[in-house]
Amino acid sequence: MAKYTPMIEQYLKVKEGAKDAFLFFRLGDFYEMFFEDALLASKELEITLTGREGGGDERIPMCGVPYHSAEGYIQRLIEKGYKVAICEQLDDPATTKGMVRRDIVRVVTPGTVMEGRTLADKNNNYLVCVTELDGMAALAACDLTTGELYVTSSPASEEGLRGEIGIYEPAEILGDGELLERLRSDSLPGGKPIVYTPWEKKDEEKARGQFGEAVWARLERERAQCLSILISYLNETQRRSLGQLSHISSYEPGNFMILDPFTRRNLELTETVRERSKKGSLLWLLDRTETSMGARLLRRRIDKPLLQRHQIERRLEAVEHLYNQFILREELRLALKEIYDLERLTGRVAYGSANGRDLNALKLSLAQIPSLKELCLSSASSTLRELGEAIDECADLREIIEKAIIDDPPVSIRDGGMIRPGYHERLDELREAGSSGKRWIAELEAKERQATGIKSLKIGFNKVFGYYIEVTRSNLSSLPEGRYERKQTLANAERFVTPELKEKEALILEAQDKMTDLEYTLFSELRDRLCAQIPRLQRLAENVAEIDVYQGLAAVSAEHRFVKPTLTDGYDLHVEGGRHPVVEAVLKDASFIANDSSLSKQNGRILLITGPNMAGKSTYMRQVALICILAQIGCFVPADKAEIPVIDRVFTRIGAADDLIGGQSTFMVEMADIQLMTEQATPRSLIIIDELGRGTSTGEGMAIAQAVIEYVHDVIGCKALVSTHFHELAHMEEMLEGLRNYSMAVQESGDKVQFLRKLIPGPADSSYGIYCARLAGLPGSIIDRAYGLLQNMEQMTSPAGGIREGAENGAGITTIREAANTEASTRKAAITEAAIREAAAGIATRRDAGSPASSPSAEPVGAGAGAGRIVNPGALAAEGAPKAVNPSGETDYQRQEAAALEEDHFSSSSASGSDFGSEVVQLSIFGDEEPRRGRKGAGQREHSVADDVMAAVGAADLMNMTPLQAMQLLNDLKMKIRAK
Repeated sequence: MAKYTPMIEQYLKVKEGAKDAFLFFRLGDFYEMFFEDALLASKELEITLTGREGGGDERIPMCGVPYHSAEGYIQRLIEKGYKVAICEQLDDPATTKGMVRRDIVRVVTPGTVMEGRTLADKNNNYLVCVTELDGMAALAACDLTTGELYVTSSPASEEGLRGEIGIYEPAEILGDGELLERLRSDSLPGGKPIVYTPWEKKDEEKARGQFGEAVWARLERERAQCLSILISYLNETQRRSLGQLSHISSYEPGNFMILDPFTRRNLELTETVRERSKKGSLLWLLDRTETSMGARLLRRRIDKPLLQRHQIERRLEAVEHLYNQFILREELRLALKEIYDLERLTGRVAYGSANGRDLNALKLSLAQIPSLKELCLSSASSTLRELGEAIDECADLREIIEKAIIDDPPVSIRDGGMIRPGYHERLDELREAGSSGKRWIAELEAKERQATGIKSLKIGFNKVFGYYIEVTRSNLSSLPEGRYERKQTLANAERFVTPELKEKEALILEAQDKMTDLEYTLFSELRDRLCAQIPRLQRLAENVAEIDVYQGLAAVSAEHRFVKPTLTDGYDLHVEGGRHPVVEAVLKDASFIANDSSLSKQNGRILLITGPNMAGKSTYMRQVALICILAQIGCFVPADKAEIPVIDRVFTRIGAADDLIGGQSTFMVEMADIQLMTEQATPRSLIIIDELGRGTSTGEGMAIAQAVIEYVHDVIGCKALVSTHFHELAHMEEMLEGLRNYSMAVQESGDKVQFLRKLIPGPADSSYGIYCARLAGLPGSIIDRAYGLLQNMEQMTSPAGGIREGAENGAGITTIREAANTEASTRKAAITEAAIREAAAGIATRRDAGSPASSPSAEPVGAGAGAGRIVNPGALAAEGAPKAVNPSGETDYQRQEAAALEEDHFSSSSASGSDFGSEVVQLSIFGDEEPRRGRKGAGQREHSVADDVMAAVGAADLMNMTPLQAMQLLNDLKMKIRAK
């Protein structure tokens, strides 16, 4: 191993204590980095990489940054996810012989940043610790800047742990390395970057001392262990007092509505899905707070709605009072507007980083508290009066700051000039000595000008030479010989000193140094006195933040015409005139179409919503969830009237998303979400699924959709909103007593389609997908081709060989033409019908295998879905439940259809002008009615061409055919018929 110089040896020794961080090694006026740190830092910070001799065989890579501007460089590294260990000189180089001692004084990590650009005023910066012990998972979340500390635990579950972590959106997570690796692999794609720090050291003794024996004794074992690890990490990295961590907020996850990360993202509670910005989210709409701590509290409440009805009612009572009292609301707002961020000011005081300006901000904030307290105490709201009684004005703290700190102190606390005159007697004496010395300097300057006759003579000062007498070069001839001692020569002047001036200089500078040191000592003492009152200041900050949240929610509710919801302990949910709060707020030139919602045991707890794309299905479903969340955070809701039961959990599956890194397709991600719903939902939950069953083949998607809906209905029994484009599923209303069909209303006019955004009873009969594609601006050639292909597919699946008329204009209206009264037309109609019946029976058999058959009820399509509409080919797959299956796998229904088809075929072939050839055949999309047609009894006969056709169609996979494959099949069947 190479022999390095003592300084490099010292660097390497210190670096051993910060292997996972950049080491900022203080050398004079610079923080230097060496070896690998220098190579990486020069690239990340875009600074010059140099080198120096250090005793080894090669030059050591080196780079550095000035100490006075190091904060900006540190912040840049933190934003990139790195850690920075700051190593300072512990001895004064001017008085130390040999090498000064150096050691790490602090390690800055993403979760322990105390100031800088990475801290948003209205967002917390959490450090989270996670542990597992005896089958229990514990989580502790800490924000050093505000002093918040939360701890909870639950039965070990990675899903539950990820959900709880998602509430805090931490910048850093520490804990067991194996557990962190599992959490990292399952992290939400596109989420906020997180630094994972393996850390298993724990210091229970320091943790007990931090919070007190009484508090510690009440903690569960797993929570105590989690806090021990967290406190150990903070002590190791911060190496100073953690006075801001004075209170542990312990809670149970079951006390709050559970919102998993996907639900929070889908509902856009705190940020939008597309741009990940606050604007456009629910938080953006509700945030009318005037203080930063109020904004942070509002965000926490949105993330954790309450489940206790009496607590919700308490919040609603305060909001209702302020909703109706505009003047009181405005007075509170004006008082709150003058209050700074008390939580972070308190955190800086406890951390020891507060300066004079921070204390003045604290003083000005405390000056607003008496008026705020009086407004609360004089209000008619019991909640506000309760808060007013709990407010501690902290008048004594405001007075000591007022006495000690001047109105406009400097930024640095080491340069003096911040203590108010009259605060300390000795400081006043030193200031007088310094002032008298400066008066003496001014008098000496006037006396020397008169003695020499040089009016431009002046006495100046700098840190290198101290005080000096300066004479311009043009006046040197007028200077008496030997009067002054030459000190420095400049281009246009000479500088001199005298023994008398140097003697006075020593007195003045000594007084200045003593005065600066004394001011720093006095300021530190004042800060320590405030540190002892940290719990008082934190409780005050909590009360102010709560008042701020109430006035903000009342202001939003009044502006957007929200109403107070009625909370119930029952099951039923009823909303009249419900609106999506955010969409309504961003609409400029249009009004939002309100919709009613009713989910109840008697009138349907599951709504199956069908309708076109872009018609507003997703918006409607989201608004129901948001109304429930708003009610349970204690806010008024966007509706004319709302009766809301307490919801324990909201599940959402909205929008297409995949996990490419995790190797999961869009469909797999959707199935994983639904698995979570089926596992964790309770009868008190609300489930929202958008476009259920997409991402796979039509038959399989429809089967999964029906099975999921049946499970939610029969097993879970919770309230649910499900949207789908499988209109064939509408028949489930007859099967499930708790399900109701609804659709989004559409108005057609010529080739125009208008989406009315109104929810109406009954199923839809078209999705208008091609029309939406045209609205999106797809080329006309693609649109025309799509309509052409759609027409061909409809012709192939039409019961009587009908075609779509007017497909080119996008009206979506179909008519069934009468088939030609010829033998060929009759044969084609019979074959087409047989093919469809065969496919429908086969799919029904696969779908309902192992399920009890339901008895169909007759309802013509004209009554249910509007006569003359397109009948989707997949609709026939849902037509009724299959009859009993014989050992060969053929159902009675299939045998009857085959026999009827054969009889019809022979009768139509033998009779000219047959009724069958000119008959319009209507098929019900609900699958509960057989085709209305005169039918003769089935008789025994010999093998015919129809048997061959039926066999060919039965062997084909009709549901998964492409249009070209279907056309090829029909062509083959036509050739067989002609050959016979």
